[in-house]
Amino acid sequence: MGAVPTFGAVALDCPDPVALAEFYRELLDWKAAEVAEDGHWVTLRNPQGGARFSFQRVPDYRPPAWPSAENPQQAHIDLDVTDMEAAHERALAIGAKLLDDSPETFRVYADPAGHPFCLCAC
Repeated sequence: MGAVPTFGAVALDCPDPVALAEFYRELLDWKAAEVAEDGHWVTLRNPQGGARFSFQRVPDYRPPAWPSAENPQQAHIDLDVTDMEAAHERALAIGAKLLDDSPETFRVYADPAGHPFCLCAC
């Protein structure tokens, strides 16, 4: 068993880990973030258990462009919702940018650092 890894965290590169952690903390309604002493790494813990959500400062950070082959997203986050309209309004109110609302069961957004994420009512 000890040789089998467990899923520990997803980490996003960004220019300001404290600010980006605060965006996701508010979006997910999680508790306060844990900030490393130097402020270069911030962690959110899922109050229901499971994987952590972390953010690390990267000098000269370049956000992904959606959709783009020149500066691709490489990964995105899917967040499940039961009320798409309420979740949509909440995301926009705290700083998300709508990228695509044409699909019927999900919408694509960018967080304040430009990472794409989807609100999914699938």
